[in-house]
Amino acid sequence: MLPGRGPNGRAAALARLLGTRIAWTPVGDGEFFCPGCGGDRNYQRLAGHRRFCLLGVPVLPRGETGPVVECAACRRHFGTDVLDHPTTTRFSAMLRDAVHTVALAVLAAGGTTSRAALETAASTVRAAGFEDCSTEQLASLVDALAADTGRITGEPCAAGLAIELHEALDPLAPHLAAPGRESILLQAARIALADGPYTPAERDTLATVGAALTICTDDITRLLESARTPS
Repeated sequence: MLPGRGPNGRAAALARLLGTRIAWTPVGDGEFFCPGCGGDRNYQRLAGHRRFCLLGVPVLPRGETGPVVECAACRRHFGTDVLDHPTTTRFSAMLRDAVHTVALAVLAAGGTTSRAALETAASTVRAAGFEDCSTEQLASLVDALAADTGRITGEPCAAGLAIELHEALDPLAPHLAAPGRESILLQAARIALADGPYTPAERDTLATVGAALTICTDDITRLLESARTPS
């Protein structure tokens, strides 16, 4: 048998004569977290059109495919669900804002008369990315929050505050591993404990934080108890 005349050779020759090609058309662009590169990259959103080709020339349409997301750096294609993952920059901002909101909620439950609680909250918020955060700023924000909602210090987590917690934490929770979600709750617990044992209002607020972070009730209880144990 001559080279190239076997079954594999005939299949390769046929593939050169007949085949299907995809023509990609850009339909959008932006920035995303590329799972291939492992970092923030620019992308193009592409819509594909299949064509039946004869001798490499498109002759018949075969329908649409995609859309896909093409990384501008590595040129790999991904499903559009990768756009649901926040960029590193966006994720950092979401985490920073979430910690800030949680700190305010805990202070609103326990009040701003405790210097220890304010200092713990300010330190936590600065570590999350608000480097200029001060105890005075937090106290003013909590007072403004109380005046706006009519909230009284020591009452259970009000509906408006619970909504704010969910708005800050719900989009973040799916992108955090369990240790990351637990870390936010533990930080909140330490703010509450800075001036003494949990009050009922603080426990209620912490339970709301845990629920928004999709932490189960048993684990919330475990974490709140572990925060009370000196490390």
